Amino acid sequence: MKAKVEFKNVYKTFNMYAKQHEKLLELFSLNKRKERKEFMAVRDVSFKVYEGESIGIVGLNGSGKSTISNMLAQVIPPTKGEIIINGQTSLIAISAGLNNNLTGLENIKLKCMMHGLKDDEIEALTPDIIEFADIGDYIKQPVKNYSSGMRSRLGFSISVHTDPDILVIDEALSVGDSTFAQRSLEKMNEFKKRGKTIFFISHSASQVKSFCEKAIWIHYGELKMFGSSTEVQKEYQAFISSFNKMSSEEKKLYKTKMLGQQINHENQKQVGNVKKSVKISELLTNTFLIGLTLIFGSLIVLGY
Repeated sequence: MKAKVEFKNVYKTFNMYAKQHEKLLELFSLNKRKERKEFMAVRDVSFKVYEGESIGIVGLNGSGKSTISNMLAQVIPPTKGEIIINGQTSLIAISAGLNNNLTGLENIKLKCMMHGLKDDEIEALTPDIIEFADIGDYIKQPVKNYSSGMRSRLGFSISVHTDPDILVIDEALSVGDSTFAQRSLEKMNEFKKRGKTIFFISHSASQVKSFCEKAIWIHYGELKMFGSSTEVQKEYQAFISSFNKMSSEEKKLYKTKMLGQQINHENQKQVGNVKKSVKISELLTNTFLIGLTLIFGSLIVLGY
């Protein structure tokens, strides 16, 4: 059986900034921070998925499920490690890839073009996409006027009709009505029969258990378990049951502890030094922005 997706010791970290101007300064290399704080959203994750498999991804909110889905869809790269993907991926998440200022029809054309479809292919697919999304006259309205359910319906409809090799579904069925969710599951089952590879991220244990043969449990950035959907769900539900018995204060302490393990401090200085750095950064930012304003103002005056 052909391997479609492989994660090899994958890490994903995000820089943490106390204030927005720190990000701006670092972007322009004006402030090479010696004291750096990073959030490790995914830590040393490895797994291999084969052609035709359906994989459920479960875990608490903030455990890294969406970060993994974005790396699967090649929206963001890993910080460290290797991701091997054999085929074209398509991410289905609430409003993922939709332009708020374009109408539903314009978004259909745009997303289909991004998948490499030609004008005649897009024209042929459009009626089926509109029918499946079933959002009525809103298809001619800007997406910014849509509800979250309507965004999800349109995004799902476009993605499944572009016929990707690997489908990544991130909570897209958690909004909207049960009728659409059922139609979507039926469509996903069609993909399974055709040998497509599907990653299904959902808080619905019943959906994951009924649809996926295998499951991955991500727990605060780490791969806690990977195996048959039944076995993983059994262990995960046992944890959820235990977690829900905790008091509000115990849950808060547990989450704080786990999140603290995901924060990487590099050469942290004393708080006083950090405050000094922030003041200097603010001064540099203001100077930099004033300089840009003067330059653009001069260009306008000179008629450039």
